[in-house]
Amino acid sequence: MRRLGAIIVLALAAPAAAQANQFLITGHGWGHGVGMSQYGAEGLAIHGWDFRRILAHYYPGTRLERQRRSPRVRVLLAEDRRKVVVSARSPFLAVDARGRRHHVKRRLVLRVGHIGWPSPLRIEAGAAPLALDGRGYRGDLAVRIAGGRLAVVNVLPLERYLRGVVPWEMPFHWRGNALAAQTVAARTYALHQLHPDAPWDLYADTRDQMYGGIPAEHGSTNRIVGLTHGLVLTWRGRPALTYYDSTSGGRTSSSIDAFALNLPYLPSVLDPYDSLSPHHAWRYRYTARALAVRLGVPSVKKVAARLNRSGRVSFVAVHWRGGVRVLSGRTVQARLSLPSTWFRIQAAKRRA
Repeated sequence: MRRLGAIIVLALAAPAAAQANQFLITGHGWGHGVGMSQYGAEGLAIHGWDFRRILAHYYPGTRLERQRRSPRVRVLLAEDRRKVVVSARSPFLAVDARGRRHHVKRRLVLRVGHIGWPSPLRIEAGAAPLALDGRGYRGDLAVRIAGGRLAVVNVLPLERYLRGVVPWEMPFHWRGNALAAQTVAARTYALHQLHPDAPWDLYADTRDQMYGGIPAEHGSTNRIVGLTHGLVLTWRGRPALTYYDSTSGGRTSSSIDAFALNLPYLPSVLDPYDSLSPHHAWRYRYTARALAVRLGVPSVKKVAARLNRSGRVSFVAVHWRGGVRVLSGRTVQARLSLPSTWFRIQAAKRRA
């Protein structure tokens, strides 16, 4: 990993003759911290900011525009499955790879090796929405064999997709301006991720955006999706890559610090009302032995960290008697199961 920008060197444990018995880890935030903080957006809305101002704060330099086209998106719902069940409360249609149409009354069971028709299949809804393994979805379903297993993709209009995203990404009862900011960010992100040459555009989980289909929909967020119809953030005429996450910890991370992506509209910005989040600040305590085991080193005498310009940890130097190992901040985060890379490690006194 290359070093980005000016790096601050911070000694988190002073040299000592004796090895520390315990280490205290304190930190802020939950997730990568890039772009809009959802708790921060709610805090700004509480303090009177409208959604346009919220978006301009987290994505400076972008333009808020209304796009007339409303494309269809393809969302991967299931993969690596041996069996799937597609059903509906009214008859529906399955079209096979040869273009033949097969009428299905209410339920279609598909198994690897026993589909019965040439794949991929396009399953079109009738008078009632389709359901995959009991969960309802707008639009159509595409079923294909990938790697010897079944994969199912939901194909539907972007605005209908957003109805199943917004209330799963942000509580439906939050302020309208926070929900509107979330909707625009989610719409823009989806447009940025369209990949016409790939089998699908988006995952239905945290690899892209949480998407729950019809059961996720709520009246309050459906209304916000309608009110913001077509509004997207653009950068140089194209949809911006509008990352967002739960909690920044009080300051967002730049895209270059987090992902080595030089996107000027994703800088590190202050997030004054992120303190609403239960993950705004956190702490963990480890014995020296437990910390050594988790980090994969013989023992721990002291720890020093290098921070990037966003205040997150780039590298950690773990010292023990006669040796040192340098780990990336993300490695330490993963091995210690920390919520973010905004953390500090220091020697702590043993509890009485």
